[in-house]
Amino acid sequence: MKTLLLSLALASGLLAQAPFQVKVTGHGQPMILIPGLSSSGETWDTTVEHYKDRYECHVLTVAGFAGVPRVPAPMLDHVRDSLAEYIQQKRLDHPVIVGHSLGGFVTLALASKYPGLPGKLVIVDSYPFFAGVMDSDATPAKAKETAAQMRQYMGAQTQDDYERYVKSGLATRSMVASEANFDRLVAWSLASDRTAATDAMAELFAADLRDDLANIKSPTLVLGSWIGFKQYTDRARTEANLHRQYAKLAGAQIEVTDTAHHFIMWDDPNWMFALMDRFLGEPKAMPSR
Repeated sequence: MKTLLLSLALASGLLAQAPFQVKVTGHGQPMILIPGLSSSGETWDTTVEHYKDRYECHVLTVAGFAGVPRVPAPMLDHVRDSLAEYIQQKRLDHPVIVGHSLGGFVTLALASKYPGLPGKLVIVDSYPFFAGVMDSDATPAKAKETAAQMRQYMGAQTQDDYERYVKSGLATRSMVASEANFDRLVAWSLASDRTAATDAMAELFAADLRDDLANIKSPTLVLGSWIGFKQYTDRARTEANLHRQYAKLAGAQIEVTDTAHHFIMWDDPNWMFALMDRFLGEPKAMPSR
């Protein structure tokens, strides 16, 4: 097994700090894995273990998250464009790209702006229009207003306020089934840069990629969850929203779990890996170790 820690800086030199770090493990066809908000690349440890004998896994940790120094806003644009550059510089031939939550959004943004670069896409509990997840009446204009309010509120927090909020679990407790995984999310968030988290949240909620999905040429598997948010939604509404939001992505395969919370790769890895193996064309679904 080869393991290599890389930091990518833009060739233009405009950024002193890399927009992400990469850990490369395994051999075979390239696979890029992008975690979500305030998350470490360790989100994908079990996924890498499952695929490392068949794929060269390039696991990102986004700048500003889980102890990696932040980059200036707009950070998601920096990550998208730098990832395109990384693929070209490393000569990765149509890599599979797997993104969770914010990482799924970055995956969609990359594939819509640079449709010739990626191979197949796996989107894990993510949406092209996050403002429309809980508010079916959300519009792009309303989303930008909400994002501005979010940025103002989060920007006014002190570090103590931020840490109390993180430890309360208001944003994350429903995202995982186990206490151990909740503790992991809290630790990553406490190690994340508060400004980076604010920038990422505001950018994510202000963005709308629904029309841009028409540019994507890659076969795409979308995995959704709802049980962690059952006080707000149910399977039928979640599935309908996914189909609405991904309507312009031709041929998207949408699957919804009834058991896993937002971190599907932790709560029900066997379900996720079975679907991914079939989608990726694996001749045989190998069990996780």
